[in-house]
Amino acid sequence: MTELSKTGAAVGEPVAGSPAPSAFLEVRDLKVHFPTDDGLVKSVDGLSFSLEKGKTLGIVGESGSGKSVTSLGILGLHTAGQYGARRARISGEIWLGGKELLGADPTEVRRMRGREMAMIFQDPLSALHPYYSIGKQITEAYRVHNDVDKKTARKRAIEMLDRVGIPQPDKRVDSYPHEFSGGMRQRAMIAMALVNNPELLIADEPTTALDVTVQAQILDLIRDLQKEFGSAVIMITHDLGVVAEMADELLVMYGGRCVERGPAEKVFYEPQHPYTWGLLGSMPRIDREQTERLIPVKGSPPSLINLPSGCAFNPRCPYADVPKDQITRRERPELRPVADGHYSACHMAQDERTRIWTEEIAPKL
Repeated sequence: MTELSKTGAAVGEPVAGSPAPSAFLEVRDLKVHFPTDDGLVKSVDGLSFSLEKGKTLGIVGESGSGKSVTSLGILGLHTAGQYGARRARISGEIWLGGKELLGADPTEVRRMRGREMAMIFQDPLSALHPYYSIGKQITEAYRVHNDVDKKTARKRAIEMLDRVGIPQPDKRVDSYPHEFSGGMRQRAMIAMALVNNPELLIADEPTTALDVTVQAQILDLIRDLQKEFGSAVIMITHDLGVVAEMADELLVMYGGRCVERGPAEKVFYEPQHPYTWGLLGSMPRIDREQTERLIPVKGSPPSLINLPSGCAFNPRCPYADVPKDQITRRERPELRPVADGHYSACHMAQDERTRIWTEEIAPKL
């Protein structure tokens, strides 16, 4: 059983002292820590964001930055494991449609999964059960939340397979995961995630290991289904090209924390954090001739057990010494507004960041 914050609140019952949010999804100061023999792994360490229905939030960052752990935390899927494995330590607040989830009964949260919130997992071959047919797995997901017979559920499964573009869905409904191509397995996962018309859809690297034509089809499919069902979508990826096409808002994670957040257009064209500059510099462009080599972010992501003091990005940041008094190595920067709805966690003055981006970084991209 997932270890949740012990507020004692039921689903729909507000946590004492916490006003109900106006946004459909609101995450407040989420922390997900994992005790290990080597120390406490702070996978997510104080993350906050909100999302409205019909909108898409892109969460980007390198592997190990806390993206997937965040999504599993929202769904309540951090389990204790077997044979006495230590439980995840989760705190903060997660509000979905006015209901607080972390302080809720895990049974109620389980009932909400698949109906009010669903997830497209990164690897459909491992997420789908190899022993059961695609149709059986989709009908099971449907019958858990709907009091219908097998015939009705099967009809619904065929309808969803047809909706996501599976050819001959009435025949392929009886196929097994290994009989589908990678793109078709991903479509089947999307059909399963959407079979109950969830209000929140989390897509964790939905185009990983797919060729570019199938990637485009999958993204178009998610976009079309979002318009049809009015779902809020969280798109988790390390591919900035994906979020450039899909996201309304963008959240950049590093070392388990948000370092920049704002409207996607602002973050792409007026980024305010050196880590975001590094991500943009390492992204190939096809809209114009590439005259310069890609500029990778130097170094490696930090250990989530022993994060650097001060700004976690300071060992890799070429501008760490711009602020005086070594503040980047002593104090952790907090998210501060730089424009309407745009936030950045950096010790450099905003004017200096704008100058560096305009004069030094942007001309090279």
